[in-house]
Amino acid sequence: MTTTTLAALVPLLPFLGALAGLAVGRTAPGFVRPLAILPTLTAAVLAVLVAVRQGGGRAIDAATQLTPTGSVPIDLALHLDGFAVLVAVLVTVVATCVQLYSTAYLRDDPRYPSYAALVSLFTSAMLLVVYSGDLMVLLVGWEIMGICSYFLVGHYWETPEARAASLKAFLVTKLGDVPFLIGLFALAADTGSFRITKILAAVSNGGIEHPTLIALLLLAGVAGKSAQFPLHTWLPDAMAGPTPVSALIHAATMVAAGIYFVTRLLPVFAASGAALVVLAVMAAVTMIGSGLAALAQDDIKRVLAYSTIGQLGYMSGALAVGDRGAAVFHLISHGAFKAVLFLAAGVVIHAAGTNSLAAMSRMSGLARRIPDAYWTMTVALLALAAIPPFAGFFSKEAVLVAAEHTALGDRTVAPAAAGWTILVAGLLAAVLTASYAVRLWLLAFRGRGAEVPDHGKQPLAMTSVLWILAVPTIGFGLTAGLLGDWFDGHALTPSLTTAVLATGVTLVGGLVTYGAWRHTTALAARTPIGAVAAHPGAEPALVEAEAMTSHTAAYGTIADASDPADPGRLLLGPLHRHAVTGFHLDALYTALFVRPVRAAARLVRFLDREVVDTYVNGTGTVTRLLGTAVRRAQTGNVQTYVSALLAGSLALAIAAVVFANVNAGS
Repeated sequence: MTTTTLAALVPLLPFLGALAGLAVGRTAPGFVRPLAILPTLTAAVLAVLVAVRQGGGRAIDAATQLTPTGSVPIDLALHLDGFAVLVAVLVTVVATCVQLYSTAYLRDDPRYPSYAALVSLFTSAMLLVVYSGDLMVLLVGWEIMGICSYFLVGHYWETPEARAASLKAFLVTKLGDVPFLIGLFALAADTGSFRITKILAAVSNGGIEHPTLIALLLLAGVAGKSAQFPLHTWLPDAMAGPTPVSALIHAATMVAAGIYFVTRLLPVFAASGAALVVLAVMAAVTMIGSGLAALAQDDIKRVLAYSTIGQLGYMSGALAVGDRGAAVFHLISHGAFKAVLFLAAGVVIHAAGTNSLAAMSRMSGLARRIPDAYWTMTVALLALAAIPPFAGFFSKEAVLVAAEHTALGDRTVAPAAAGWTILVAGLLAAVLTASYAVRLWLLAFRGRGAEVPDHGKQPLAMTSVLWILAVPTIGFGLTAGLLGDWFDGHALTPSLTTAVLATGVTLVGGLVTYGAWRHTTALAARTPIGAVAAHPGAEPALVEAEAMTSHTAAYGTIADASDPADPGRLLLGPLHRHAVTGFHLDALYTALFVRPVRAAARLVRFLDREVVDTYVNGTGTVTRLLGTAVRRAQTGNVQTYVSALLAGSLALAIAAVVFANVNAGS
């Protein structure tokens, strides 16, 4: 079987699994779980085989034209290069783990069959994006992922939070997709093709007339799909969906699609230095802003959501300095450890028995009760903080090295300003990443919250995938030197300067956060013992908050001090109340867009009801009155009819005489 045939089967198998799961979900529920796992697992095996056959060598292309579409043809095309085959392996492996994990996590969910089918369809759509060699075919997968995210984020549609989050995710990403679609058509108009290889060939020959405009239009869609500033606000709210869905979206699908798209078309963006600077600024703001917001969140999944936004900022930063290899390297590395983090958070939530106890300030005693989640999350947090020798260290170093070379002028793909922007922002973000990673670990596993109820040993299907994904979290970075052929042929090894700087600021961020935690914990420990007795049945953390009135300067208002041992409040100070809301971007968008749209809708409703309906109803009323008058004239009395006829005739005669006299006088 040829490599292209195997590649075609990779997205096809999850798609067929989704159709079969929907077909038999109600009639044969016993087949739902095998249909969820086996097609995706087989696709993972085939994706690995395709990657081995491709071997990081010359790209493999295959295409067929299904039907003529006019001056710009649309082909069903495959493009298999090193980036595509490695990202496909990531997608299928993570999706398989998510499907296996979900069999236990959603074991008693009555909507599990539709959920599993949507996850398979989600996976198939992302694989279509990864392997596609034609932008219109890629767009199909791009949009299918959007609708899948809408249904999966809103899986718990009974809750208003899930309904609002799914609608917000759909609308914000569609807001970016409108200019994105215009950019695709403009690119095809300039190059005469939707085929990626032909577009890149045209770019190399200077065949794009409007590179900056096209690049900026495409970046709008990328910002929406990959949750980059200013269209990132949907991602934290999307945590209302099931935790395995969060793992899939954050690690291998949806948000990775935008980064991967820029990777495939990087020469288009590199044709405009202004577009790369815009991308660099967007990445820098995203990295720093999301790091500050993550440091202020109490919900464990929202911390991880803002973490994803920041790590996507690193990937965008690598692309802004023209290094595709560093971007994809960090994408794959991040996919492994972020999947571990979300799935381990799911174990924490499952251990607590309710999603409402995902607040870290309420956790206590989890380290000894869920050791699998404890150890794997610890490893993943070390990778997230870029501590050597974990995968995150090597991939983040690759981004910083690329930024350093661009800043110093060693690479001329991007302006030096883009390099300096990413280098400085990347180092600042490294401090924040280490800080919120340490804070998450301390509050979740060393916290002083209420002891959550013990729901027994966690299912093997949930804990086993944590260790499976922990393997690449630990060792993938060490393979960077062996996988150079897959990453544009250059080694992604750290440099001494960036390694020392990044590791140094990471350690500073972690140690300062630990010191702040020790300080706040010591303050919390001074709570009088009698305070707990004076509030029978109250949670200790809330009692401590009430007892610490004298320390409100460090923790904010009493109403805001639900966890007096939270180092984030001390580190952020007055900035905390802004960071916890995502710097009020949602409120700003509400004022700028939501309220005007609602006001316009109310105006339209008023015009429709009071003007249009009044006109229509008035026309009907006049017609009804005329009908009533005519009906009343029909009395059935012959004398009345004759009298009316004579009166009418007399009136007509008089009118005729008057008219004749007027004409004669003139």
